[in-house]
Amino acid sequence: MNTSPILVRCWPGILPYFTVLDAMREFTTQRDAETPDQMWLLQHPPVFTLGRNADAADVLDPGSIPVIRSDRGGKVTYHGPGQWIVYLMIDLPRMGINVRQLTSMMEQSVIQILADHGVNAHARRDAPGVYVGEAKIASLGLRVQRGRSYHGLSLNTDMDLSPFQRIHPCGMPQLTVTQIHDLCPDWPSRDVAEALMNALSDQLQRPLQKGGA
Repeated sequence: MNTSPILVRCWPGILPYFTVLDAMREFTTQRDAETPDQMWLLQHPPVFTLGRNADAADVLDPGSIPVIRSDRGGKVTYHGPGQWIVYLMIDLPRMGINVRQLTSMMEQSVIQILADHGVNAHARRDAPGVYVGEAKIASLGLRVQRGRSYHGLSLNTDMDLSPFQRIHPCGMPQLTVTQIHDLCPDWPSRDVAEALMNALSDQLQRPLQKGGA
């Protein structure tokens, strides 16, 4: 297994979805066998995204929120301020793992940090993501090209959850959502991000190296 450091880029501000999507695609297209893996930590402005398996009918009432067709896996979800996004650009063959293993590592990272704060969370084999009871707290979606991943996970942290009512989250009409602020109100958002990155480092068994934005 590759144990070289993963470069972490913490993007400041709230970045448009297409801006980051284009950057991920360019990075993935141009990288070669020696390019270090990267993880990007950031937030998006309000946007509904449709994955490759999404049904547009699952967007019930977008209002003024843009709806964007994405090339990630999965169905429909919502991104907005107060939700941490981690995009993982990983060379899977070089690391000796497959996409299912990477998905499980992402899920276990969220489960780990919640457990550390007394919250019992779990994954579902039939619906990727992380759940607290019946409510979803983290969504996952990846794309793999030539063995190299991009996209990643979103963790509801301290945000307005009402836009989720305008969609069938992940194509599931009865699915409810929750967030860390409602479960652990004294856990600062920045500390959540740091804990998540450290947990991903533990799961991937790779050290993190901080880089610029």
